[in-house]
Amino acid sequence: MTAWVAPRYGGGEVLRTEIVPRPEPGERDVVVCVHAASLCSGDLHLLSGTPYLLRLGFGLRRPKNRMIGQNLAGEVVAVGAEVSEFQVGDRVFGEVPSGAFAEFVRADVKWFALVPDGLDMETAAAMPDSGMTALQGLRDIGKLAPGHRVLVNGASGGVGTFAVQIAKALGAHVTAVCSTRHLDMVREIGADTVIDYTTTDFAARGETYDIIFDLAGNRKLRDHRRALTPEGVFISSAGAPGGNWFGPIRWLGSVLLTNLFTSQTLKPLLMRPATADLQYLAELATTGSLRPVIQRHLPLSEAAAAISLFAEGHASGKTLLTASPVR
Repeated sequence: MTAWVAPRYGGGEVLRTEIVPRPEPGERDVVVCVHAASLCSGDLHLLSGTPYLLRLGFGLRRPKNRMIGQNLAGEVVAVGAEVSEFQVGDRVFGEVPSGAFAEFVRADVKWFALVPDGLDMETAAAMPDSGMTALQGLRDIGKLAPGHRVLVNGASGGVGTFAVQIAKALGAHVTAVCSTRHLDMVREIGADTVIDYTTTDFAARGETYDIIFDLAGNRKLRDHRRALTPEGVFISSAGAPGGNWFGPIRWLGSVLLTNLFTSQTLKPLLMRPATADLQYLAELATTGSLRPVIQRHLPLSEAAAAISLFAEGHASGKTLLTASPVR
């Protein structure tokens, strides 16, 4: 089969396609024919090997696993001997450790959920990483309840567009912070109030929020706390820039340390893939409460170019890659 591989650390320029063996399932694995895939920030970190601390686990000088890509949707073409959750022909989606940017991918069944009838593969492929990050931040850490006032900082990106819609689906009043060119899009997906950060400082408006979900990493912690209610929850899924060696570790440390000395709840978010969360997202999508925002729609054959564009930042939703299924 054909797969995108990374022989060394870098950006989109280091990627190349290779003919590699088609995978066979282990006892608890499924093999999926990839119909669509999407990019996430984790792809960039694993491809570039930054922050450098990542390389202790993923390869010091070059990636231990050259296969890239984590988010996909496709059709099951083979199942392991102990797999009862899926059968050949099922449509599935999920986030796998690696290898999604290929004609076929093999992974444990725990990484997948069924694509329900009425949901297309492209929509399903766009949801796993960003959707689960938004859901776990708002529902699990934020304990969002109907009537809560939520501010999403970085509302136009992949996670941000999901966060706005999920917060609305859970009954919140949503304030979205983004740049001028994204204002209309963020309104269209349901934000009640939209703030243009190029002209307005949300922390200086005098408004306070029950939950602040920070996806931009562009403000000091004290700014977020000033805009948070005394018992409010601050969720960090970005972190302030910290250089190539340690990345956001210093920022995350300051969040955890400050949390010990305040009535507010200040927590970083590390998303953990879960089949139940994939199923929840699929239900929201089939009922019309959730619609992934797609910024770029490219063929899988242009994955290297897509990653280079994605690395430039200023995303407006997701980058989607579609494949021509192979039998």
